[in-house]
Amino acid sequence: QAQLVESGGGLVQAGGSLRLSCAASLRTFANYAVGWFRQAPGKGREFVAAISWRGDNTRYADSVKGRFTISRDNAKSTGYLQMNSLKPEDTAVYYCSADRLGGGSRSYNEYNYWGQGTQVTVSS
Repeated sequence: QAQLVESGGGLVQAGGSLRLSCAASLRTFANYAVGWFRQAPGKGREFVAAISWRGDNTRYADSVKGRFTISRDNAKSTGYLQMNSLKPEDTAVYYCSADRLGGGSRSYNEYNYWGQGTQVTVSS
């Protein structure tokens, strides 16, 4: 059964950095786009970033553009989200996801597999 496991979350001060990882047990991980979404308390799931299956196309939410970088290592079946210049409003549970269509959609409905999430808390 396919599984995605996030790691790297934690507590950081505003202006700090964290790197999230998403380890996938998908046999054909290289064929999947990877997306990162987040959900803050009392809010819906929000798109953060996505990367296509080849890694040649990336998308970002306007709120994180220029601060976050999404990447992937197909040899390791792992996706990453480098988060710099973190702000208190970035506080949320972060989820990674995989989309077999491969394009890297902004819509969570397009994603087939999800991790359990990792908490990111940014203090002011």
